[in-house]
This record gives sequence, C-alpha cells and structure tokens, in this order.
Amino acid sequence: MNRTLCPCGTTLEYSKCCEPYLAGLQNAATPEILMRSRYTAYAKGNVEYLKSTLAPEVRHDFDEAESRTWAKQSEWLGLEVLSSKDNTVEFVAKYRYQGKVFEHHEVSKFRKTNERWYFVDGDSHAHEEGQGHHQHNHEPQAPVVRESPKVGRNDPCSCGSGKKFKKCCGAYTE
Repeated sequence: MNRTLCPCGTTLEYSKCCEPYLAGLQNAATPEILMRSRYTAYAKGNVEYLKSTLAPEVRHDFDEAESRTWAKQSEWLGLEVLSSKDNTVEFVAKYRYQGKVFEHHEVSKFRKTNERWYFVDGDSHAHEEGQGHHQHNHEPQAPVVRESPKVGRNDPCSCGSGKKFKKCCGAYTE
C-alpha cells in the first residue's frame, strides 16, 4: 500500500487530510484547516482552490497565472503552524525557489461566511532560510492618537500671528 502523507505537515495521509477540501468534497471546519489546505494547494498546484477560498472582496487582486507559475516552480518543503487562535493563524512555510530555500512567515486572517471559512488577508514576509525574521513585528500596533487638534495648512496659525499655518509655524514642519 502506497501511503502518501499530506504536504500540510500532519501525520495523516493526503486522502484523509487535505484532499477532500481540494477536491471540493467538504469545507474546512477551522481557519487552521483552511490554511493547511491552502498550503497543500500550493504544493499540488491547485490554483482554482486557492482562488475559491479567498474572500470574494479580495479575489480581484488574485493573479492566477502568477500563482500557478510560482507554485509549480517552487518545491514545497514543509509547514509549521506557530499559533492558531480565533480567526488568525500564524505559520512558516518553507520552499525552494530558483535554488534557494526560503521561509514564508505569515499571520493570516480568516472570516466565516455562510458556514464556510475564507482567507481575507495576511501580514507576511519571506526571507532566505536561516536569515531569521526577528526584525519583523506581527503584534498589532496601537493606533497613533493625536493629542492636539489637527491644524490644516490653510488654517490660521495657532501661535496667534494671524498668518496661515503653512506660512508660519507649519513652514518649519514640512
């Protein structure tokens, strides 16, 4: 018996893991399962599945030809799920492209609509294996909160000179 493990990194056979999703026989029950099946779709060159699992509002940005070329020209070496919580999955996918091994690190966001999970967006970067990703911060950043009211360029300057802001104090900040 030929036992082919699933590319997504589980210890399950492909036929009992991601194949039912890629074949359209069932929908992924969680964001992590969807992310694993999308990795497998890249490994198998199933671009149609990749497109169908994108949230409808982001499909217009999907380049099928480019994705197909990248998937086929890459050798997919493994997937490591770093965390999976609520609708977010953080992972590292390793692949060889043009003779170099890369690590694709991503924090992906998913959304469930009509009992089906979709990939919405991801914060990602890739680097050569061993280069590390310590310079990248995936933690949500606090929004910048203005402590004083915004002054428009054509508003009177707040210093009381009677000039427009852009001709007075604003001239030093541009």
